Amino acid sequence: MYDLIRRLTQWLGLLFGPGTGSHRAGAPLPVPPGPPYLCLHLPVRRSPYCSHPPLDATESRLVRPYLVADERERARQRRRRVALVLAADFGIDLDAHVVGAQRAAA
Repeated sequence: MYDLIRRLTQWLGLLFGPGTGSHRAGAPLPVPPGPPYLCLHLPVRRSPYCSHPPLDATESRLVRPYLVADERERARQRRRRVALVLAADFGIDLDAHVVGAQRAAA
């Protein structure tokens, strides 16, 4: 017999070891419900440093600050473009009115 110890331990493992999964235990026993707890809810803990009520997230719209800054910059650029178009329509030379533009244009 080749490798008698290995065969013997394998046979004992199959005999006494856990099953392969095909023979399962029955359905688990239902857990009896515990006694009903009469728990008094404690008030919400508030910081002593603020006296205002907590914020309601549904009432305030959170906006990222860089979006607001970008909208302001675009509005400023739009106003400048409108001013340039109106100045061009009326034939106003803006180089004479803008400080330092004459030096840059030369």
